[in-house]
Amino acid sequence: MTDTLCPVARTVDRVGDAWSLMILRDAFHGLTRFDQFQKSLGVAPNILTRRLAKLVEAGMLERRRYNARPPRDEYVLTAQGRDFWPVLVAMMAYGNRHFAREGVASQLVDAQTGAPAEPVLADAATGRRLDPAAFKFAAGPAADPAVLARMAFADARRV
Repeated sequence: MTDTLCPVARTVDRVGDAWSLMILRDAFHGLTRFDQFQKSLGVAPNILTRRLAKLVEAGMLERRRYNARPPRDEYVLTAQGRDFWPVLVAMMAYGNRHFAREGVASQLVDAQTGAPAEPVLADAATGRRLDPAAFKFAAGPAADPAVLARMAFADARRV
């Protein structure tokens, strides 16, 4: 990615391919072992090996040895990986809303009642629902001149 300070670019660089997202989804479903991921995804072993290594390197998964002979590892979500939960929930809700023409195949439900949930993003400080009319992107404390220029350009065109 050319913009190394952009948090969106940083995230996409680490988890932005479909296989990585599906591995994280499956990890939230409780899968931890290579063969479990492979069976769930139907992905070639070499691709799965590369994606798991990339997610470990990115700090999203931790590799843990569960068998010495033969050597076998499991892949467990780290705290950083667990922080990705709302991103996956938002993507699922978006996909169900806009791309599930044949009907909803999976959804988020209340664990106790089974009632479907309607995920929304909200500001933790105020509880206000996040929407582009009330919130905007802004440069952060580490913004370099290119980021400041991009934000100024965007602010000048904000409707």
